[in-house]
Amino acid sequence: MNRAPIAMALSLTSSALVVSAERDAAACGGCFHPPTQTATDITDERMLLSASTAQSTLYDQIRYSGSPASFAWVLPIHGTVDVGLSADVLFDSIDVLTATQIVPPEPNCPPPPNCGQFAGTAGGAAASADGGVAAPVVVVTKAENVGPYATVQLHSTDASALDTWLAQNGFNIPADVVPVINQYVTEGFDFLAMKLLPHQGVQSMRPVRVTTPGGSLSLPLRMAAIGTGVAVGITIWVVSDGRYEPQNFPFFHIEDSALVWDFAINLSNYTTLRAQNEAALGGKGWEIESSLALNKQLITNVILSGGQYYGGGFGGFPRVSPAPAADDYLPVGDRDAGAGSYQSAEDVRAADIAALFAGIPGANARVTRMRSDIAHAAMTKDFVLQASADQSELSNVRNVTQSVNLSCPVYSNCPPPSGGGSSSGTQAANGGERDASTENGGGGGSDASTGTPRYGGPGQGGWPFGTPTGAPDAKSSGSNGSSAAGSGGGGCAASSQSSGGSAASLGAIGALGFALVRAVRIRRRSSRSKQ
Repeated sequence: MNRAPIAMALSLTSSALVVSAERDAAACGGCFHPPTQTATDITDERMLLSASTAQSTLYDQIRYSGSPASFAWVLPIHGTVDVGLSADVLFDSIDVLTATQIVPPEPNCPPPPNCGQFAGTAGGAAASADGGVAAPVVVVTKAENVGPYATVQLHSTDASALDTWLAQNGFNIPADVVPVINQYVTEGFDFLAMKLLPHQGVQSMRPVRVTTPGGSLSLPLRMAAIGTGVAVGITIWVVSDGRYEPQNFPFFHIEDSALVWDFAINLSNYTTLRAQNEAALGGKGWEIESSLALNKQLITNVILSGGQYYGGGFGGFPRVSPAPAADDYLPVGDRDAGAGSYQSAEDVRAADIAALFAGIPGANARVTRMRSDIAHAAMTKDFVLQASADQSELSNVRNVTQSVNLSCPVYSNCPPPSGGGSSSGTQAANGGERDASTENGGGGGSDASTGTPRYGGPGQGGWPFGTPTGAPDAKSSGSNGSSAAGSGGGGCAASSQSSGGSAASLGAIGALGFALVRAVRIRRRSSRSKQ
């Protein structure tokens, strides 16, 4: 990207631009709400600046509640500019895509007990047209109606003459604004002046965009100071091909590692850290909130959808069919005035989006978001931006890893099981107090969870299923229906749910078999001795 600083004379906030005798002009308020925590509503003035080497466009919201006849909007400019209508949806779309999100840490608490349930889960000055004749004191370089506004672009080297011209032409400029305008005249600035057309109420007002040829990033903060209180909240976006930062004002960035989540109030210390940084910088500091590479088509689709963003990046493009342009935009000009003099709402929207990305190459645009609760006393010099030496992205998602006041829930013990089953079966289902390897001999045993018998391979004495329970080298326990195998190579254990009687019966059968074998052997020895 072009790292050279770009200078442009565009005013920073509409509260400085909108001036009236009634003093009730204000810029649009954009409230900062981190999505995952509750924050105090802060009414910010919002401004967006699209900058490239080809042209620079200021988008500014205007809100006014006084008499339409008293409304005036004055902007210092260099040369002749193009003025067009914009819409709140453009600001809302950029805001929703870049809003700071505070993500709390996961509570490190033990899970509830598992009670047997399955877990789910710059252009040059205008040329004189007088053929060498001395120019008049005030020159109107361009005049046109743009939507509900009458606009004029003025050039003058005589501050008092400019003040007189504005007053005579219906621009009500308060007395304390005059010295600021005079200072800009002395420095060689021209002016864009705007007022509402007759029969246009304040409800028809829309944001405007002002495009200057060439790249520029100088914002007259002195003008913005007019009419503000002790401090004013300002959110500004720079849409360009790289990351930007203030050149002549201090700035800071809050690192994720500094964030702490308080589980007692479900808030982070993000806004507290911001206030502390601003105070430490004497009310002059700007926070660089984020700097994101956003796909142009994604931004466009959010605007076309009426500011709705469904998330998911490329896969999250909103609506296939755009919202009606007339929902957000006004047409410009007279439909009956002929070709070239009228723009429909759809045309205005398309021109608004085209200006946003003009001169920015590639599929993505870099959007840098910054904010300040700047003190009125600090607004004594113009605001100049520059390309950051560090061009890495800054995410708008802030992951908190530290926490305080975590209180984990206390769970009750699992209830006793209902229905039948012996105590030994209950023990096995709840984790068991006996190990299957000690309950059964060799390769045999019973399943600890079901009590189902398991049999080993052939054991001693030729028993096909190992040494049976009740054999001379086995230890029986008829009281609980379980047995421990001795030195035999296997064991046949009854189910943990079998009765003691069943085990005794099996032992009796084994003893009877042993007795029969012994009797046969005695008879054979007796027969041989007689022979």
